[in-house]
Amino acid sequence: MSRHRISLTVNGVRRTAEAPARMTLVDFLRDELRLTGTHTGCEHGVCGACSILLDGKPVRSCLIFAVQAEGAEIVTVEGLAPEPGALSVLQDSFWETHGLQCGFCTPGMLIAAQALLARDRDPSDEDIREAISGNLCRCTGYQQIVEAVRLAARRLRGANLESAS
Repeated sequence: MSRHRISLTVNGVRRTAEAPARMTLVDFLRDELRLTGTHTGCEHGVCGACSILLDGKPVRSCLIFAVQAEGAEIVTVEGLAPEPGALSVLQDSFWETHGLQCGFCTPGMLIAAQALLARDRDPSDEDIREAISGNLCRCTGYQQIVEAVRLAARRLRGANLESAS
């Protein structure tokens, strides 16, 4: 099987690796680039565990071939933290509100929430529920996830107010 050279930017770092034409992006990220934070779930685009930001938009990486991401800018859950060993405001808010239980859905939930907060720093609970609606969680009942996103939004708005003064 022929392999294709793929160059893309992942979490701010230019990466190049080879992959077969039919390798999914989630498998490429996990197996070729060793970024295992993005989870493989249903492999049908239903559960949202494999969600990443592709050129700023949340997508299911199990539904995209790695070769289709040539030249793209990707953010995985590993790229949300400001530095290794630290948590982003959103990640810390999930921790503080117990917005994660087993953790399997957490990377996809964080990506969906990150995309929402990038475009709306003051989302309603309805906006939050809509943003995470494509992600399945079997542990939390979603309420703590909504609380986590609400807390992160409040913190981010506060940080913006402090930096403006």
